[in-house]
Amino acid sequence: MTLTQWMAWEGGVDLVASTIPGSSQPNLIVHVARIVHTPVGSAPSGLVLFQPDPQQPPLFMGFVSADLQVGNYFSPKIFADTPFAGAPTLMAKIIIDSSNLPNSVSSHILIAGYEIEVEFSSLGDLKSIDRAIGAPLPFSQQGLEADAANVSVKINGESIAFDLLPMGITGGASAVWSPCGIYAR
Repeated sequence: MTLTQWMAWEGGVDLVASTIPGSSQPNLIVHVARIVHTPVGSAPSGLVLFQPDPQQPPLFMGFVSADLQVGNYFSPKIFADTPFAGAPTLMAKIIIDSSNLPNSVSSHILIAGYEIEVEFSSLGDLKSIDRAIGAPLPFSQQGLEADAANVSVKINGESIAFDLLPMGITGGASAVWSPCGIYAR
């Protein structure tokens, strides 16, 4: 098999949660990295979603990046054939603070109208992951991950109550620090 579409990252903060008690569907996703490398360039990038009311459109949703060309790469090249295919790209400032490792790591994302802050603490041991294409997404994944036992989220300075879901969007835990990795199709 020839791989033609890929992205690699450094400094990933990945959260999948629900603010609706008892829901098994995520309505809060923060999946960002300090830097993402693609064939079209490198930039702080990721994916965000927050839809507190399932009867209303999300407050924000899309790929986020400091570089529109890099952000626009994700939907057709990596996330095609997923629920995120066709998502817009939002310009963003993304800061990942890993200066307190191994105790904690945080992300700070600024997009139009929203400031999203996530902090992970009580991190587990780093483990190597190798997920095949289709487990569960249509791309292979390799990298390092450490599960977070404690997670806090603020949106525009307000703490958000949520429940972590049993599995994150990429098949691992729903709150993960990933210092490095790669997706490939």
